Amino acid sequence: MKKTLDREFVEIKCPSCLDLALTLDCGQAFRWENEGDKWRGVVKNREYILEKNGEKLFVSGSCDRESIEIIKDYFDFDRDYDKILDKLKADKYLKTAAEEYYGIRILKQDGWEALVSFIISQNNNIPRIKGIISRLCEFFGEKISDTAYSFPSAQRLSSLSAEDLAPLRSGFRAKYIIDAANKVASGEVDLEKIKTMPIDEARARLMTIKGVGPKVAECTLLYGFNRLEAFPVDVWVKRIMGELYENGLPECFKNYEGIAQQYLFHWRRMSD
Repeated sequence: MKKTLDREFVEIKCPSCLDLALTLDCGQAFRWENEGDKWRGVVKNREYILEKNGEKLFVSGSCDRESIEIIKDYFDFDRDYDKILDKLKADKYLKTAAEEYYGIRILKQDGWEALVSFIISQNNNIPRIKGIISRLCEFFGEKISDTAYSFPSAQRLSSLSAEDLAPLRSGFRAKYIIDAANKVASGEVDLEKIKTMPIDEARARLMTIKGVGPKVAECTLLYGFNRLEAFPVDVWVKRIMGELYENGLPECFKNYEGIAQQYLFHWRRMSD
C-alpha cells in the first residue's frame, strides 16, 4: 500500500481491455461519479475511488485484501475479453464497435441492486435514474462514509410501503420496488437460484415481479448475475436489429450475446 497526497491506494495489474469511463458510464451501473481522472462509487457497500493508468488500476478508499478482491471480481478480471472480442469480431459491425470502443466490460454487480436499478430505469434517463438511486440509498441505506451509503436490502425495503418511498420521487416505480422487495425478502423470488437456473426459467421468475418485463429481466440477468447470454433490447438495440440483423444474431455471438449487445448499443448510441 502506498500513499499519495491525502489518500492511500493499492495498485492492481489489470487487463488491457478496461476503460473506466466506457465501462462505468455506459448505462449498466448508476452509482459511479466522475471526478476528473478518477471515479468514485460503491461496490458491495464499500466506497472506492478508482483511477487507471495503462495496465495499472489504482484503488483508494477500501484497501484491505477483501476489498481488492471485490474490485477484481466486479470488473471480471479473470475473463479474457480480448479472446472473446476476437471471436465477436467475425461480425463486421461488432468489429467496428469493438475497435472504436475497446475497453467496455460487463460488470458483475449485486443481483438485488441491479434488479431495483433497472426497475427504476424504466422510461427514465440516466441522470434521473442516478438521482433516484442516490436518494434510495441515502434515505434507507446505512452511512458508510461522509459521501456514501449502502444499498438498502430487500428485507429493509419490504418493511416499507410505496408511500414511504415518496421522497425518492420515483413515481409509478415505487410500487414495483416494494413488490420486488417483498418477493425477494420472502424467498418467493430466490436470487441465489436465479444465478444458476436455466436462463428461460430465470427470466420467467424475475417477471413474476410487478413491473419487471422482458427488458428489465434481461438487464438484471446480464448486469446483476453475469449471465452473458442475456441480450437486453431497448430502442437502440431494436434499431440495430432492424438495420443490421434482420435475420437474427450471427453465430459468433453465441454465449456472449450480452457483451456484443453492450458494444453495439454504445456504438449505435454514440453514432446517432
